[in-house]
Amino acid sequence: MVLIIEDDKMINKLLCKVLNDSGYETDSAYDGEEGLKKSLDNDPELIILDLMLPKKSGEEILSAVRAVKNTPAIVLSAKTDVMDRIELLRIGADDYICKPFDVDEVILRIAALLRRTGGAKKEEAFGYKKMKLDTEAKRVFIDGQEISCTQMEYKILEMMTANPNKVFSKRNLFESITGEEYMSEDNTMNVHMSNLRKKIAAVTDEPYIDTVYGMGYRLSK
Repeated sequence: MVLIIEDDKMINKLLCKVLNDSGYETDSAYDGEEGLKKSLDNDPELIILDLMLPKKSGEEILSAVRAVKNTPAIVLSAKTDVMDRIELLRIGADDYICKPFDVDEVILRIAALLRRTGGAKKEEAFGYKKMKLDTEAKRVFIDGQEISCTQMEYKILEMMTANPNKVFSKRNLFESITGEEYMSEDNTMNVHMSNLRKKIAAVTDEPYIDTVYGMGYRLSK
């Protein structure tokens, strides 16, 4: 579960929606006291927190959590000064993202941090059947044979293999990966899926991507 400690309700709800759509469970806190209590009592796998919070600051939360736990933490803040960022890393932040932020960057940093710390998105999740994803080199293999993927195609497979039971709509995939608004007449996702299926079919007869009519795509059972 990812705990979002952010007093701006619009930002908090946006992050919850984006993370839920990407397969993460979320919980919210809207002030520092509530955030600290949930951080200590609910045992989240990762904390995302703002610094300028009512009742307790993000810095106070980090210090208090670090006194008893090593829960991974990503700070979101409008502060951009290098010394501010160094101080946050010193007191226990694992990563730092400046506001305004790109939701795609947030998702990818969460996935990377959880892989490093052994959290919800474990390394073995990025594989399905005989497909393996090298998340460092951004390469895809099926039964040992490499599939040459574009950046977008790789991100599609990474998102789907991390959430193997989820049905992804075209809008969900496009907006989660690019951070841009999906236009219903856009044929981009159809083209990417068609290309991926052709590349997969060139090395195996086993299907990997199903079309769920009226809903979107998911990995083949």
